[in-house]
Amino acid sequence: MTDSTFSRRSGTSTFNRAWRIAMTGICFTLFGLGGLMLSLVWFNLLLLVQRNPERRRQWARRSISCSFRFFMRTMTFLGVLDYRIEGAEILRSDRRCLVVANHPSLIDYVMLASVMPDVDCLVKADLQRNVFLRGVVRSANYLVNSQAETLLPDCQQRLAKGEAIMIFPEGTRTRYGEPLKLQRGAANIAVRCQCDLRIVHIRCSQRMLDKQSRWYEVPPEKPLFTVTVGQRIDSQQFMAGDEDAQALAARHLTHYLQQALTPEHQ
Repeated sequence: MTDSTFSRRSGTSTFNRAWRIAMTGICFTLFGLGGLMLSLVWFNLLLLVQRNPERRRQWARRSISCSFRFFMRTMTFLGVLDYRIEGAEILRSDRRCLVVANHPSLIDYVMLASVMPDVDCLVKADLQRNVFLRGVVRSANYLVNSQAETLLPDCQQRLAKGEAIMIFPEGTRTRYGEPLKLQRGAANIAVRCQCDLRIVHIRCSQRMLDKQSRWYEVPPEKPLFTVTVGQRIDSQQFMAGDEDAQALAARHLTHYLQQALTPEHQ
C-alpha cells in the first residue's frame, strides 16, 4: 500500500466517522423533538377525536411504533447504523406474554417497539419526568416500575386482555464487559401471572450507546444491531410443589434467563 493510498483511506475513515457523529446528533435531536410533538399535538388531538380510552391508547401505541420505524430507517439512511430483526413477525403476533430482552444500548426499546405496534412496556419512573418522553409514557399508558402495589394486578389485567409486555430484566443498560445482572421482577411477574416469556437477544457489532458511552462516542466502523427472536417458554415449568413454590420458581427462572440472555461472547 502506498503512502498516498493510506492517506486517502485514513481521510475517508475520518470523514466517515465525523459524518456519523454529526448525523447521530441530528437523529437524537429529531427523536426528542418528535416525542415532544407527539405529546403536544397528536396525543392531544386524540383526546378530542377518540373518546374511548382503550381505542385511544391503541392509536397512541401504534403512532409511537410508526414513529420509531421512521426513526430507525432515518438512522439507517443517514449511515449512522444498520440493523436487522430476525423474527419480527413472531413479535408482532405474540400475545399474553412477557417479551424479555437483554439491554446493550439506548435504542433497544425503540427497535423492538418499531415492529410491535400494540406492545405494552414496563418503564422506569424517571421517564415520567422527561420533558420529551413523559407524554409518550402517559398516552401509551405504559406500566411504571415505581408503582409496586398495583404493578402485579395491572400486569395480570393486561395479560388477560391479550397484551404483550416488554421488560428488560436488568433494569438498566448492560455495563460493557461485565456480566448481566438480572433483577427478579420479570420472573416474579411471569410466575405469579402464570404467563409465558418470549426470549429476545440484542447484539451490536460495535460499542455504541451503551451504559458507559456518550452519544457522540461513535465506533470506528458503522455498527450493526441484530435482534434475534428466541424461544417462548412456559414460566410454570419452574414451579415446585412446596409452600415457597412461587419464590423458588422466580429464583430458578431468573437463573435461566441469566443464561438465556447472556451474549455468546461473554
